[in-house]
Amino acid sequence: MSVIDDYLKKIDPPERAELERIRSIVKQMVPDAEEVIAYGMPGFKYRGKYLLGYNALKDHLSLFPTSEPIEQLAGKLSDFKLSRGTIRFQLDHPIPEDLIKEIVAIRLKAISTA
Repeated sequence: MSVIDDYLKKIDPPERAELERIRSIVKQMVPDAEEVIAYGMPGFKYRGKYLLGYNALKDHLSLFPTSEPIEQLAGKLSDFKLSRGTIRFQLDHPIPEDLIKEIVAIRLKAISTA
């Protein structure tokens, strides 16, 4: 088991399943991304740079893709609570897979051109 598996097994099953869905999408898109605990939560690094993080908090789940994807996709993210670098969502209203893929693609482009 990885440190991420150990972290996720402490989260309630419904929230864990949603975080595992996000994890799976990112791993499919970026199979060579490194899974890490960054800023106290599970996430990914790619080419040594922060890709994104995700977590279950008391009243919501969050995706932490940095501010650039949020700014670029603000219109598509209008159904979610946003703050600088954070997308908050609920189990009954998850971030759609295609939108997660767009977020990851934006992060990959930013890392590749940095």
